Amino acid sequence: MPKPDFENTFKQLKEILKPYESKLVVTADTANNYSLDTPLVLKGEHRIFFGGIKIGKNYVSYHLMPVYAIAEVRDAVSPELKKRMQGKACFNFKAPDEKLFKELSQLTKVGFKKFTAKDFLSQVLRSRTERATDL
Repeated sequence: MPKPDFENTFKQLKEILKPYESKLVVTADTANNYSLDTPLVLKGEHRIFFGGIKIGKNYVSYHLMPVYAIAEVRDAVSPELKKRMQGKACFNFKAPDEKLFKELSQLTKVGFKKFTAKDFLSQVLRSRTERATDL
């Protein structure tokens, strides 16, 4: 069985998210953890997590919140990429996969556009406000 290539996998997945640094906020950037949040800070709370990559014990995880939050993005995930899913917004890899990384790149692009759109963020804020008033 080939040895997992976590370092190269992490590096290639990071290249998918890196173009969004200028419009998002880098919240972690180490050799084994990289993450981006939206610039929007929820009232009295934290920024909204957009995505990230983390090297774990058994795999490298690529987290992409638009997959969880937006049905159109989630529905675009191919059956082959779904096999790599763990949970609702995480994809696990032991080695680079050019075809699936290309698909993740496209999902990230579409997800970024929709997740950072003013109407989507307004909806998030509205739902947070409604939940707070229900308490």
